[in-house]
Amino acid sequence: MATIITSVSDRMLQPVTDCLTPEVAQRIVASRIDEKTQSRIDELAGKANRGTLTKEEQDEYSQFVEYIDLLGVIKAKARLILGRTGQ
Repeated sequence: MATIITSVSDRMLQPVTDCLTPEVAQRIVASRIDEKTQSRIDELAGKANRGTLTKEEQDEYSQFVEYIDLLGVIKAKARLILGRTGQ
């Protein structure tokens, strides 16, 4: 299943990542989630591990996980661009 997801995300993101300059790719790779958001993710992850998430929290946590995965793919593509340009 991960292969299918990667394939779809690759196809959907390729037109966007083709537009990245090395400078933009560097900024993407260096970007981090702000402290407040990271704290919330950590809180929800802890509750998920304990099995104590409410339905609303589960929905919120699922959204975070989806976007973290998406950002991971975008960062990987940015790293490829940097590798190709020797940066």
